[in-house]
Amino acid sequence: MTDIVSDRAALFLGSRLKRLAERMQSQVTRLVEKADLPLQPSHMPVLGTLDRDGPQTIGALTEAMQVAQPTVTRAVARLTELGLVETNREHRDQRHKTIRLTPEGRAALDRAKMLVWNRAEAAVEEVLAKLDPSFLDQLTALEALLAQEPLDVRAARHVEAGVTVAQFTDALAPAFKAINMEWLEDMYEVEPVDLKVLDHPREAILDHGGAILFAIVEGVGPVGTCALKPSGGGAVELTKMGVLKSSRGAKIGEHLLAAAIARAKAMDAAPLYLLSNKKSAAAVHLYEKLGFVHDEAIMASYGAAYERCDVAMVYRG
Repeated sequence: MTDIVSDRAALFLGSRLKRLAERMQSQVTRLVEKADLPLQPSHMPVLGTLDRDGPQTIGALTEAMQVAQPTVTRAVARLTELGLVETNREHRDQRHKTIRLTPEGRAALDRAKMLVWNRAEAAVEEVLAKLDPSFLDQLTALEALLAQEPLDVRAARHVEAGVTVAQFTDALAPAFKAINMEWLEDMYEVEPVDLKVLDHPREAILDHGGAILFAIVEGVGPVGTCALKPSGGGAVELTKMGVLKSSRGAKIGEHLLAAAIARAKAMDAAPLYLLSNKKSAAAVHLYEKLGFVHDEAIMASYGAAYERCDVAMVYRG
């Protein structure tokens, strides 16, 4: 049986690299113990930087090692306890205190180089030599790409990743009601016209040539829905649109609304309209963004359908 980190390799790449790092550090720790050194592998980069570059501040060590400052601070604190590094007292500000190797630290580092560094490096190079293309070259390239543009910035371009739009099935009928009841009960009074549609979606919408769409998130299930309900004479109401609270903020609604507009165009909806309320400000803003405009004629013709209706809009594209 494979583990989840391997199954979703791209998603959990960071966790997999961390797991690999922990495995390698655990194996190198055995070398350190055999060398009778009071160190952890995580201490080695600090000692190595001080050896290569001379005395450093915490900030300079952090920059040189390209790791989080708390990681460096913890390592320096432990090495200080062991008597392997020392801090001068010329500055009260901790950030400007200079860290340097003690004679004991230099002796420990020399022993580590002889009994740990050289042997561990040779062992890793033996493993890497079996990999083609070069793992180290790929790792360097990966670090450069993430420095150029972080994952969170890249992810913002993939708002539709893992989201599909599905048509109504009887199995999805409970989700149609549940998603809508969440926002209705949270913000408004549930009206009889709501229950008529939510309890009987096939009879109220589909049997009249309408459509019900769902936003399905991979591994989660239906998180959003909306309906296109014919109201006679070619007019179609965009109705019962909602996204679960737990899934808001991921642009699910925008993705779903765009799909609904495309479906309405295929139905030759004229007009495509919606009825809403000013309390649903975020939804109204989304409708405006995707081409709906406020319309008094729509309000006059259809607004009485819901007691809560004080917004009527028509799609202009």
